[in-house]
Amino acid sequence: MEFVSIFFIIAGLFFLIVAAIGVLRLPDVFSRSHAVSLTDSLGAFLMLFGVAIHEGLSKNLMKILAVLALLYIQNPVIAHATVRAALRVGLKPWKREAS
Repeated sequence: MEFVSIFFIIAGLFFLIVAAIGVLRLPDVFSRSHAVSLTDSLGAFLMLFGVAIHEGLSKNLMKILAVLALLYIQNPVIAHATVRAALRVGLKPWKREAS
């Protein structure tokens, strides 16, 4: 069982690292928000699932599941609010320059 939990935690770390690279590499707030909201959700889910497997049936499992539920409620709302605020401020999406 420990191997399974380590696998999920490492897979979650991979997706969180991909999200961090996306923040650094992508050109504008719209692309960054899209990449981070997707990979952050999957990475956090996999990590918390791995920790939940490692914990087994306990009070901590309920806390982990509550955090997971709140994450999935809040993450899309935060991404939408960020992009909407960027549009209201007047930021334009990035366009590739003609070469």
